[in-house]
Amino acid sequence: MDRYGFETIATELHDGILKVTYNRPEQRNAINAVMHKELRALYSRIDADDEVDVVVITGAGKAFCVGGDFAQMQANFDAGGYADGHPSLFGDAAALARNILGVRQPMIAMVNGHALGLGASLALFCDIVYIASTAKIGDPHVNAGLVAADGGVVLWPLLLGINRAKEFLMTGDLLDATEAERIGLVNHVVAPDDLEATVMAAARRLADGPAIAIRFNKRLVNKELEDRVSRIYDMALAMEAITFESADHKGAVEAFLAKRTPVFGKFRTGG
Repeated sequence: MDRYGFETIATELHDGILKVTYNRPEQRNAINAVMHKELRALYSRIDADDEVDVVVITGAGKAFCVGGDFAQMQANFDAGGYADGHPSLFGDAAALARNILGVRQPMIAMVNGHALGLGASLALFCDIVYIASTAKIGDPHVNAGLVAADGGVVLWPLLLGINRAKEFLMTGDLLDATEAERIGLVNHVVAPDDLEATVMAAARRLADGPAIAIRFNKRLVNKELEDRVSRIYDMALAMEAITFESADHKGAVEAFLAKRTPVFGKFRTGG
């Protein structure tokens, strides 16, 4: 039985372990407006759910989550552009990060397939990341002409160091699972057939552990992330809002939906 009754996110609770599944498999779990609002609500619901000891997050089908839905982006353009003040950014996006960090219970990402953009951030905001050996992870916001505001600029420098993070955020290059583990972006690489059993065993171990000590350790370590979100997020979202209005972004969306490579820079007038 579904725990929370969302439209785009399935939730099942078994013996203290909540399994959360991003559930738009035909769109590779790309995040549209409905899913974005449900994600914001999801983490608040988890934090308030005293029956949840541990959370496991994964994706339905072949992908974990490929980030923003380009069809939604085009729909925004077709509707005349984004709302004044970009409330979806400064409301939903900012609250989403803070709601994730507010979850008391340990969270494990079970990255069954590609995790891109915001999808990568949703995985990396978890406390432990297991990734299938066939999956890739990366933050290619730049390839859509956008700033990586919804987690990339916060998480990647902490996990990889400043220069390595800048390289990946400026190029949008994806990492295969083995390389992601080698450089410290994720915790463990697991064969696809063994992924769920391995993650559930880890979740069971945490669920059976000393809950207060585990949660307090998480809380203390997350203070660094909370500080970075407080210092960086609003500015990052403001810069992303500017890039949402750019010709580079509009051209990238059109190119993606037409299955061709975008051409950047031809609209540049200076700077």
